[in-house]
Amino acid sequence: MPNIKTSPEEMYHFDLRGYLVVRGVLPKAQIDACNNAIDLHAGDIRSRHEGSLSRGSSVLKGTAGRQELTGMLGWPTPHREPFRDLLVHPIVVSRLNDFCGRGFRLDHGPLLIQADPGTEGHALHGAGEPFGAANWYHQQNGRIFCRGVTVAWQLSDVDEGTGGFAVVPGSHKSQERTPEGITTVKEDMSLVVQPAMKAGDVLFFAETATHGTLPWKGTHQRRSVLYKYASRDAARTVGNHFEPATRWGDWTTDMTPEEQAVMYGPGVHAPHKRYLLDSDGTTIRLSHE
Repeated sequence: MPNIKTSPEEMYHFDLRGYLVVRGVLPKAQIDACNNAIDLHAGDIRSRHEGSLSRGSSVLKGTAGRQELTGMLGWPTPHREPFRDLLVHPIVVSRLNDFCGRGFRLDHGPLLIQADPGTEGHALHGAGEPFGAANWYHQQNGRIFCRGVTVAWQLSDVDEGTGGFAVVPGSHKSQERTPEGITTVKEDMSLVVQPAMKAGDVLFFAETATHGTLPWKGTHQRRSVLYKYASRDAARTVGNHFEPATRWGDWTTDMTPEEQAVMYGPGVHAPHKRYLLDSDGTTIRLSHE
C-alpha cells in the first residue's frame, strides 16, 4: 500500500509532468468487486460510433468505438458501494487537497472507459492553449492550484505499448498551441507518452495537459473508471443545484457525510459552512471551513 500522504517526490512529479501514477492502491478483492458490479450492468454499456474519437487520424483509427458506462454511484446496493469507496478514497482525498486545493468537488463522472482489442484511440486534447476558463494550472508559493484533475482507477493491466491513456508530459504548463501532429499523433516528435499501469493503480492528471488515448492493442479488455474533480472555487456564486440531492438526485441522501462532501456544486459564497475532507493517513474525516 503506498503512502496515504502526498510525498514531496509526487508533488514534484505532478508539477513537472502534469500527471502521476500511484501504484498498487487497490487490493484484488476491491478490483474484483468493481469488475463484478460492472459485469452485472453490462447491458447498460454503450459503444461510441467508430471514428467519433479518432477524428480522422490514421494513427488513432481502430475497428471499433470505445465503450462507456455511467451511473455507478446511484446503482442499487451493493453494486454502488465499491465506486462510492473510490469517490473519497484516502489516496484521492490527500492528493486532491494538494493538487486542487481544499474544497474540491466531483464535477462529473464516474465514467467507465472500456476497450476491446482494436478499439480506436481518442485524439489528444486539453485546455492549456488555447486557455480554457474551466481548467487552468498555477503554482505559487509552494502550492499547486489545478482547477481540474481527473482520477482514473485502473481495473485491468495496461502494459507498455498496448495503448490506452497517453499524455504529453509538461504540456499542462504550455503556452503554445498544440500542433496538429501531436493531436493526431501522426508527428508526435516523440513527445507522447503512454504510461504502463497495473490493475489497482490510480492515475491523476491535470485536465490542462494534452492527453487522449492510443488504439487498444492489448489482448484483454481495458477497463478504467474516471472521476473528474474540480476546485469548488471554480464558480463565484452558488447555483440552484448546489445541494447534492438537487444536483445529482435523491440517491445521494443515503451517502455518508464524507461522500456527500464532494457532491456539492461549485461556489465560494455558500449559504452555510462548506464541508471539507481531510485524510490522517489511513482514514478520511470531515472538517469545516
